[in-house]
Amino acid sequence: MTMDLADWTPRPAPDPAFREGRHARLERLDPERHLSDLAGFVLPHPEMWTFLSAPAPKDEGTYRAILAELCARPPSAYPYAVIDRASGRAMGHLLLMEVRPAQGVFEVGYIAFPPALQRTIVATEAICLAASIGFDLGYRRLEWKCDDRNEPSKAAALRFGFTFEGVFRQHMIVKGRNRDTAWFSMLDREWPSRRAAFEAWLDPANFDGEGRQIRRLKEIGGWG
Repeated sequence: MTMDLADWTPRPAPDPAFREGRHARLERLDPERHLSDLAGFVLPHPEMWTFLSAPAPKDEGTYRAILAELCARPPSAYPYAVIDRASGRAMGHLLLMEVRPAQGVFEVGYIAFPPALQRTIVATEAICLAASIGFDLGYRRLEWKCDDRNEPSKAAALRFGFTFEGVFRQHMIVKGRNRDTAWFSMLDREWPSRRAAFEAWLDPANFDGEGRQIRRLKEIGGWG
């Protein structure tokens, strides 16, 4: 698609403070303040680090070091803790990464969602909030990339309304293994309809008395 971008200007950097929804809040990751909550959810599940670049933390000390490294990444990446507003506890974390203001591109990645957070209202709203940070600033493209063997991540990208773009073969070496990388994207012109679908899915009317969804996100959005 040809676009006239003669008047394009670089976008502002993301605000690392916070973004709040009905169920979830994204706030600047703080290794000291969030460590205790996160460790309780994350440390019992080393399997969730299989496809992340860091090794699974063995204790709070090694986990603190991982979180500190994530917090040292701006201006190309911005780490957020995912807070369950009902409990006030930090349950997971993610990065806005590969942030390229001159091109209007950003990525949501390094997603560390333990089983207690996966496929929950809080997790789904957290991804919506992450996307809104960049798109509200006028970014043009949101990326989602993962190891091509990571079937849950690929399924999540499709559920959230990303478009599969292909596989970069032998793209990286991670933990001494080859990584073929699956690429997904969402564009600014697609975001309004995606956001509307997220909001309709998150509406309390879409859940029964047991908290079970009535309509799936992909069904509401019409992308699957």
